[in-house]
Amino acid sequence: MELRASALWVRLKANRLAYSLTILLTLTVGILIGTVVSYSVKGQEKKGQEAVAPLTVPSPQQLSNQFTQISKQLEPSVVNINTESTIKPSPRRRGGKQQQPDDDGSGGGSPFDDFFDRFFGGQNGQGGQGAGPIRERSLGSGVIVDAKGYIVTNRHVVEKADRIRVKLQDDPPTVLHDAKLIGMDQETDLAVIKIETTQALPVAKLGNSESMQVGDWVLAIGSPFGLSETVTAGIVSAKGRNIVPGRQFQSFIQTDAAINPGNSGGPLVNLAGEVIGINTAILTETSSYAGVGFAMPSNTVAQVYNQLVGPDHRVSRGSIGIMFNAQENPAIARVYGAGVTISNVVAGSPAEQAGLKIGDTVYSVDGKEMKSGDELVADIAGRKPGTKINLGLYRNGKKQEATVIVADRAKLFAARLGDDEDNSEDNAPKETKLGITVRAITPDMADRLDIPASKGVIVQDVKPGSFAEDVGLNRGDVILEINKQPVNTEDEFNRSQSGLKSGGDVVFLVRPRGAGRSDGTVFLAGTLP
Repeated sequence: MELRASALWVRLKANRLAYSLTILLTLTVGILIGTVVSYSVKGQEKKGQEAVAPLTVPSPQQLSNQFTQISKQLEPSVVNINTESTIKPSPRRRGGKQQQPDDDGSGGGSPFDDFFDRFFGGQNGQGGQGAGPIRERSLGSGVIVDAKGYIVTNRHVVEKADRIRVKLQDDPPTVLHDAKLIGMDQETDLAVIKIETTQALPVAKLGNSESMQVGDWVLAIGSPFGLSETVTAGIVSAKGRNIVPGRQFQSFIQTDAAINPGNSGGPLVNLAGEVIGINTAILTETSSYAGVGFAMPSNTVAQVYNQLVGPDHRVSRGSIGIMFNAQENPAIARVYGAGVTISNVVAGSPAEQAGLKIGDTVYSVDGKEMKSGDELVADIAGRKPGTKINLGLYRNGKKQEATVIVADRAKLFAARLGDDEDNSEDNAPKETKLGITVRAITPDMADRLDIPASKGVIVQDVKPGSFAEDVGLNRGDVILEINKQPVNTEDEFNRSQSGLKSGGDVVFLVRPRGAGRSDGTVFLAGTLP
């Protein structure tokens, strides 16, 4: 065995060179095969990469430029309106043991707050006893309609503002122009303001709202949530929408173009670049866009604007003092006759003086046929107070005529509108020595509050720290008696309180705020300082 191993070793040593060459040859062949295989794989990978096309962006192209052109045309004439207001808190507490929680036990605001705020200008319960004035800032929109600086917006945008400022499109963010209130109209919620300028401003072109049809495209332009130069698109969803009961001059264009807080006062524009409405309100449960917005038609805007920029800076409308059902009912026409059937005659109105009665049906004015209440209101509202008109009417199935003198609607319905003719401070109730202002109860107030008409006076405001507040009188309370003396008018109240002397006892018989006919009354009393 050892001899065999030794012989093998001898042979290996003899052929060392041959074996070395064999090994080197084998390695060389292996390297060559590996290189070829590797090159083949890399080549396949390179071919695969070349097969994937790179992504490219096409050249800019305008697919539809109509909205773009309208936006560029109108945006310079649409402004952002900033207002500042001073709110004086109104304390609302019941003194002594008379204080009660609300019905839901939450201690929140009364369900009558909105009603009293509407009539008396309250602040929704902000602030408490001894609270100071609150500065409030808000935003809205407007549209320039005259190169001299006249701007149309909504009344609710500017009505309580101590300061109105306007930002134009090309102005730097810090530049604001002070604006002056020219006039406003409660019935249509429109207002006109003006800024001083040394150069002509870009003006929006007014269109005819009557030409708009349901389904037509429209754009809403304004400053929702303060975001100026915002444009939204939609269609005319409906026409002639009456969303506020009793407001005969608030007939809106409905649209689904997005309208949000801050859009108020901005324009609704058709595809011809014409303003066919002023965005005014939204219907929503969240205070934000819900697909239902309303704009005051441009035809109404023009009528109101022309009067507000006139010498009197107010809108004068005619009325004869009748009321009728807002919704037409064929059954009424079949029973009373075709036309406008009177459901109520205002006491002391021209209609009452002319002998018109509930149940009369007006079918013509000066020979012109009246088919609906809207036609009748539009005709009479457009006449100047003092004008005589001849009414054709049915009474008990027989035709009759009546001559009526048109009155000023603002004066005739001042109580119902919660406003007087000029909003004049001279006509406002005066604060008494008791620290309260009161107002007579109108039939409309009595009906809404479910209390007897002409019984007592309603407390409009209570001065903080006054005797009235100390004894527990609250805004909205109805004072029936003072020291056993009935007070059913402001004059009776003034006579009763004028006889009160310092150190004397004062006892009020009061129907608390929110109490109806079937609820009780309370005594509130104290010694006058």
